[in-house]
Amino acid sequence: MLMQIIRKFNLLILTLFVLSVLSFALVYLFPGDPIVNLTGLKHSSPENHQYLIELHGFDRSYVYQYWLYLNNLLEGQWGLSFSSGNPLWMEISQTLPASMELSAYALLLSLLIGVPLGFLAGFQHYKLSDYSLLAASVIGYSTPVFWLSLIMILVFSLQLGWFPLSGRISLLFDIPHQTGFMFIDILLSDFEFKNAAVNSALQHLILPTLSLTIVTASIIFRITRRSVIDVMASQYILTAYTRGLSGWQVVFRHGVRNALLPIIPLFGMQFAVLLTNAMIVEVIFSWPGIGNWLIQAIFQRDYPAIRAGMLAVSTMVIILTVCTDLLAKLINPALTGERRAQI
Repeated sequence: MLMQIIRKFNLLILTLFVLSVLSFALVYLFPGDPIVNLTGLKHSSPENHQYLIELHGFDRSYVYQYWLYLNNLLEGQWGLSFSSGNPLWMEISQTLPASMELSAYALLLSLLIGVPLGFLAGFQHYKLSDYSLLAASVIGYSTPVFWLSLIMILVFSLQLGWFPLSGRISLLFDIPHQTGFMFIDILLSDFEFKNAAVNSALQHLILPTLSLTIVTASIIFRITRRSVIDVMASQYILTAYTRGLSGWQVVFRHGVRNALLPIIPLFGMQFAVLLTNAMIVEVIFSWPGIGNWLIQAIFQRDYPAIRAGMLAVSTMVIILTVCTDLLAKLINPALTGERRAQI
């Protein structure tokens, strides 16, 4: 197991290194002068332009420039946003928790829906209930996230008036930013009307979460169903039946655990898909997450913000994926890549 941890750690370091190199190269891939892309100063004097060149190491080799860029990253000096003038590290630390909170709730709800229904369909496969759930999952998986979000706004916000159109909490509540996670910040604050603030945050959370959940739950349902069918058809399950165990004993002693183990790493991969869809949902619901922030940066051609935001999101996805895979190895050391590839 120690070797597995070392391998995963090496893979994580190598992937983050490649990611940092690609992020560094973006400044040359953006159209225009790299100095202008980094600083936003289009009409600086020749003296100031030369000073910026020396400051960012553009008069030195690419290796030195990358080393300087890496040092700045590790020291938290990610540059300034063109549009707001604020440090990018501060803006990312304020918007990233909002996206993580939304994605985490959507993933949790997707697991609560997708896994039980996947087990039900797997145990009842090739029956009417299996076909019905499979057809519903195809519809859920095929529905575009942006279209589903707009339909929810049209029905539940504009027609029925049950939920707010946009935002993370009502403007009546001024919750100070501490962790970036809304419910934790409400509990940590000295705000007098905490219950009302929690209700408002919950109402704002429901529609974006459901928009993300339907697609992700459909994917998890199909993965779980396939795993259950494969496990229940395996030799050790048939052997358990020949030993005289009842159907419930076989299912709970051997079926559930062995069906869950291979799909745990895939849940981490689904988080990356969830974050991608969350960027669309954040724009539609004006959710103040990093997806919405990145889209605005792209519209405004805020190149430092685009580079820093993409690096932050990619790093988070890679770390979560590696940690989930390592967790699956810790739970079941016998799990192999070949077995996961069969699912």
